[in-house]
Amino acid sequence: MSDSMLILIAMAGIFALLFLVIRTKLHAFVALLLVSLIVGVLAGMPLEEVVTSIQNGMGGTLGFVAVVVGLGAMFGQMLEVSGGAERLAQTMIKKFGQDKAQWALGITGFLVAIPVFFDVGFIILVPIVYGLAKKTGRSLLYYGIPLLAGLAVTHSFIPPTPGPIAVADLIGADLGWVILFGAIAGLPAMIIAGPLFGRYIAKRIHVTVPDYMNVEEKEYDKDLPGFGLIASLIMIPLVLILLNTVSGVLLEEGNLLRSILTFLGHPFVALTIATLAAFTFLGTRRGYTRQEVQDIATKSLEPAGIIILVTGAGGVFKQILIDSGVGEVLGNMMAGSPLPPLLLAFLIAAAVRVAQGSATVSMVTAAGLMAPLIEMLHIEGPFLGLMVIAIAGGATVVSHVNDSGFWLVNRYFGLDVKDTLKSWTVMETLIGLVGFIVVFIIGMIIGY
Repeated sequence: MSDSMLILIAMAGIFALLFLVIRTKLHAFVALLLVSLIVGVLAGMPLEEVVTSIQNGMGGTLGFVAVVVGLGAMFGQMLEVSGGAERLAQTMIKKFGQDKAQWALGITGFLVAIPVFFDVGFIILVPIVYGLAKKTGRSLLYYGIPLLAGLAVTHSFIPPTPGPIAVADLIGADLGWVILFGAIAGLPAMIIAGPLFGRYIAKRIHVTVPDYMNVEEKEYDKDLPGFGLIASLIMIPLVLILLNTVSGVLLEEGNLLRSILTFLGHPFVALTIATLAAFTFLGTRRGYTRQEVQDIATKSLEPAGIIILVTGAGGVFKQILIDSGVGEVLGNMMAGSPLPPLLLAFLIAAAVRVAQGSATVSMVTAAGLMAPLIEMLHIEGPFLGLMVIAIAGGATVVSHVNDSGFWLVNRYFGLDVKDTLKSWTVMETLIGLVGFIVVFIIGMIIGY
């Protein structure tokens, strides 16, 4: 089959995916599987090979992602149930003072979203935003935008949140580099899109707590855990994974210390240690029975399940592209593009994001399309970490009416659509653009 025909099949597959998700409201998991089947058949793959590719793509992706996302979800649920997120917010606001509560909320969101899903972290902490707004008479956006920015940055840029985990697995990036570059790009993005933009937009849009939002501060049946304990638990997997990456750069292969750090810093081991520590220090040591801890862990897997399946379907899409030969043709076409690989990755993710709304689908689609180019150009090492953040940045920009996050903020802050676009959408776009600019500059310096 000619290269031009394979390119047409690939483009048709992408448009079909967008049509199925946007127009027919078919679930992204089913849509990705269906489009993968169609692309494989149209590209001339033998039917039995199409099925084999689907199995290999799903199995190869879930072998890593399911373990990491599952452990991360359990860890996050323990943090939520124990009141750990609440403790972080209270301590940070006390340390910074009410005058600098914006910064406290931005940093709190940044830390909380590492183990806790974005929407859960927001719902847990929004009563604090309400309380500060009532007390000071300021717009909800003055405090709400920094919190949202902190949550959104980490949710998009820093593992073990599902998005960067999925992209890292699909393109073969080391999580240590992803964490490092995610933090380097995420902190300035949080500052600009959070406290700075929050102060600006609060002067132009004054909103108070909606009458219909009678959200009461959550009551916990036990005293809140200590700030130091919560911060330490969150840092355990990040530090171990980073030490693994650093040891691979600084220590020779065969070195005993490197072998130990490589084992402890593997995401499976690092997250298992962190999760067991959370079960112990936030669970049984604080009066929860083993059965209660087990129930908490089981409940955490409900929202994680769909994320795992969508990511697996993204792996299927990537595998079909590679096995059918479509990926090689796409790779050659993109390699001939005058655009740098990081910019190309950002633009592809942004285009899918604007079209269908889901950041996760945007990330896995862009990663699947970029994988053949990455292999063709022999991109490896730290640059792959930059590629993950570039894709995540593209999948963050221009959140609008087809994104569930848009309506979550719209309802909790009592905004109309126009003001939600002026506040939430601009904030998300700033996060994506600033994050991308930072990694693009780093990419120009280190090369690939």
